[in-house]
Amino acid sequence: MKIVVKRIYELPSPDDGYRMLIDRLWPRGMTKEKASLSEWNKNLSPSSALRSWFHKNPDLWDDFAKKYRTELEQQNFGTSWLEAHRQESVVTLLYAASNKIHTHATVLQQYLQDLQLTL
Repeated sequence: MKIVVKRIYELPSPDDGYRMLIDRLWPRGMTKEKASLSEWNKNLSPSSALRSWFHKNPDLWDDFAKKYRTELEQQNFGTSWLEAHRQESVVTLLYAASNKIHTHATVLQQYLQDLQLTL
């Protein structure tokens, strides 16, 4: 499975494959029709506490990434999600943040890619 990241505000494409919103909150100004989602998975998003902490401390990106990855490992939703969706050839992780580099989507992408290697 190929896992890519994309802002939800970008137009949907047939190349997106399975489109999954990974934000805990619904993106401002986005309608369900425009989003064209296959799934909205809040379980794979950072906890509310971690998200709030990062918004107050954006300079601590590396710490956020480590804490988020720890949350993902503790919750173990990634493994069950990958097993349930193994038939998908492309999965697009959708997020709303304007910062394309320092977004939880890139951490989740790497985490899921790493998990795929162990399954």
